[in-house]
Amino acid sequence: MSIFDLEHNVENYFVKNNPKYLKMVLGADDVMPLWIADMDFKVAPPITEALQDIVARGVYAYEDISPQVKQAIADWNLERHDLQMKPANFIQVNGVLTAIAVILRALTEEGDGIMVQTPVYHQFFQVIKTANRTIIDSPLKIENGHYAFDFDDMERQLKSGNTKVILLCNPHNPVGRVWNREELQKLIHLANQYNVIIVSDEVHSEIVFSNSKFHSILSFEETEKHIAVLGSPAKTFGMQSIANGYIYTNNTTQFKQINSLATSMYLHQGGALSAYAILAAYTKGHTWVNDLVVYLEQTVNWIEEFLNTELPQVKMIRPEGTYQIWLDFSALDISETELKDLVFNKAKVGLALGSTFGSDYQLFMRMNIASPFVKIQRAFRQLKAAMDG
Repeated sequence: MSIFDLEHNVENYFVKNNPKYLKMVLGADDVMPLWIADMDFKVAPPITEALQDIVARGVYAYEDISPQVKQAIADWNLERHDLQMKPANFIQVNGVLTAIAVILRALTEEGDGIMVQTPVYHQFFQVIKTANRTIIDSPLKIENGHYAFDFDDMERQLKSGNTKVILLCNPHNPVGRVWNREELQKLIHLANQYNVIIVSDEVHSEIVFSNSKFHSILSFEETEKHIAVLGSPAKTFGMQSIANGYIYTNNTTQFKQINSLATSMYLHQGGALSAYAILAAYTKGHTWVNDLVVYLEQTVNWIEEFLNTELPQVKMIRPEGTYQIWLDFSALDISETELKDLVFNKAKVGLALGSTFGSDYQLFMRMNIASPFVKIQRAFRQLKAAMDG
């Protein structure tokens, strides 16, 4: 049995299980919670061991191992993605959303346009709005059986001159695209042409399946003037509640502006438990991550087969990465209210509402599949039973 097959019923205050949040967000508190993008798996053993060692000391004085952590992140990216990263160019913050919030405030002005590609991670909208910036939506299109950038629409909107940042999600949440080199090259060309900064959220970069390859925005030569890269071990290692995030840029001016704002708000001061957990993850977590990706891809294979044979009314464009899948229920020809009743009240499965990722996706839902295989099977069989009536 795989370590990922184990179901854990531990006492917790996890948001995904909390009846208050379930009732508030989904309208039902008795569902199988597969709506939040975090894992049901225990973290890699070296992370637990590192945390136990620190707790065993019984002393929590001021401590700084950030140089070691930054070097470990650089070494990880060199080994796995052939990226040359300078430890001195990292800026530590509380997480990826904090990173985006800081970057928008440091590099843009109130009212400036921030371009996103819907459907997209719903917190992008919130972080843009709370910074008093303007959301510029350039929806993805379906082309040759997968989601793609609509470059014609993007350029039309960039010509207005209001867009200052393209907020990129790579790999993309929720549709699971891992943007290929040609697509990213074209995006960079547009950004350079219209003097727009690309802010690339690459938090899912390690969860990439066998027929795809992740390309960081850093891997292109003509990007220094426009790029900030955001990352965190949170998604890769299931450490959402203890991991920090980081910003990386090779641009000296960008670095000074972002770092000045982050340090002025004391966002760069992480805790020791986070630091040691991150260090253990990036120095000893390779095998665990490799096994995780294989497990998730096997899960995707089963879901794809089950949908094709048992639930052909529900469509899924196969993801190339992340542990989210994007389910299309539009063939059922029902309303969003009826869809919620079907999934939440009848099937008793808690999925993320598609409309939170973009207003045009009321008949879509996102499922987190980073759960034991038997649990995912149970969810789909409950969905089938509800649809069969």
